[in-house]
Amino acid sequence: SKSKMKFTIATIATLASTVAAFTPSSFVQTTSVAHRAAAQSETGLCMKYKVAVVGGGPSGACAAEIFAQEKGIDTVMFERKMDNAKPCGGAIPLCMVGEFNMPETVVDRKVRKMNLISPTGVEVNIGDTLQPDEYIGMCRREVMDKFLRDRAIEYGAEIVNGLVTSIDVPVNHKTSEEPYTIKYMEYVDGSSAGVSKTMEVDLIVGADGANSRVAKAMDAGSYNFAIAFQERIKIPEEKMAFYEEMAEMYVGDDVSPDFYGWVFPKYDHVGVGTGTVVNRPAIKQYQKAIRDRAGDKIAGGKIIKVEAHPIPEHYRPRRVQGRIALVGDAAGYVTKCSGEGIYFAAKSGRMAAEEIVALMDGGKRLPTQADMEKTYIKKYDGLYGPTYTVLDILQKVFYTNNGAREAFVELCNSKYVQQVTFDSYLYKRVQGNNPLDDVKLLGETIGCLVKGYSTAKPDQEFSNPVESLKRI
Repeated sequence: SKSKMKFTIATIATLASTVAAFTPSSFVQTTSVAHRAAAQSETGLCMKYKVAVVGGGPSGACAAEIFAQEKGIDTVMFERKMDNAKPCGGAIPLCMVGEFNMPETVVDRKVRKMNLISPTGVEVNIGDTLQPDEYIGMCRREVMDKFLRDRAIEYGAEIVNGLVTSIDVPVNHKTSEEPYTIKYMEYVDGSSAGVSKTMEVDLIVGADGANSRVAKAMDAGSYNFAIAFQERIKIPEEKMAFYEEMAEMYVGDDVSPDFYGWVFPKYDHVGVGTGTVVNRPAIKQYQKAIRDRAGDKIAGGKIIKVEAHPIPEHYRPRRVQGRIALVGDAAGYVTKCSGEGIYFAAKSGRMAAEEIVALMDGGKRLPTQADMEKTYIKKYDGLYGPTYTVLDILQKVFYTNNGAREAFVELCNSKYVQQVTFDSYLYKRVQGNNPLDDVKLLGETIGCLVKGYSTAKPDQEFSNPVESLKRI
């Protein structure tokens, strides 16, 4: 169910025109900001610009790491919960391990096989196209996030264990260097109650997730969202052996009307979960169904943790305002169809920080909104915009009814589909372009869809007209 960018382009290109294109913010600020560098040189004072990174997950930690290596910038990273275990499948592509120089100790399990189960119980096992040294990494977020955070701290980032409650944004923040005022509750050891504090900063990176307070403060606009629900289940060792290198994905309107259910292996347990956008009130019903579908494979297990969290469905309308930029979930960087967000969070955090650091020229100036839109936003959208669009189309085609879901699972029998799918996911690039296979696949897709629609049971009807309009 991962990035099927290549075969999807060939198969359903005719639907591309129906999908709204993602575009950078139209709120472009072209007025240059008055710089403090001149004043610094005249007085001889060394007044560093201060950058605040709000959020200490992959996007925030990877941004803070870049800022912290710049001598001309003071970097502060806010994180409210140092042992936060975000409800998340925890899958990361192989390229992320190398690209972000992560030790293999961060990876709990190396998945080399994926079992796909259709609504009628048809199973397709994929993974034969993987090389011996290729795998999908399965992580626990509390372990991976801590590693990335600690590395940013080692580089010199100041860490604040606190919750940002609000941000005072100056009216003229797009045309001046007037600082932002961050209001937060700082937590100290031995006390559950925070201490109210404030801090003035010159630039903010919002890496604080789907319910981003930075996004609200900067008027980034709202987005539609999914609810992801996951139970961590400790199962007997003999049953855990089945998941040694195996992950499972279940599709069907019983487990989700627009997504999939999963069983992903962790260090000593499995994560069992599902998600939905269109029928969020029924999430516990879908969670029971995924447990039932997994059946004997997780029978006798003990639920050790229950987690739920919103996941963005598309980009925020405005990802940069003044000297505030959003990254990760706060910006809406989660793919449709696969629900992948960890790699894109880390990548966007690093990319935004690198572009901002270059614009700041050793701490001599502050970037404008237009500067950041022309660099960070333009480059990110150029690299990954097509991926988001194509996976959006894929989800609309294959995840909306049981007939299409049956066709999707059958298509995954194709070695060509498996090869392109894994290459696209593991390395975030498309490989194996074969026009003849693409044409052949188009015919197979149509055939599978016709067959699937003729044999599948109808989807259950549901209605939640009020809740479905909710945005965050």
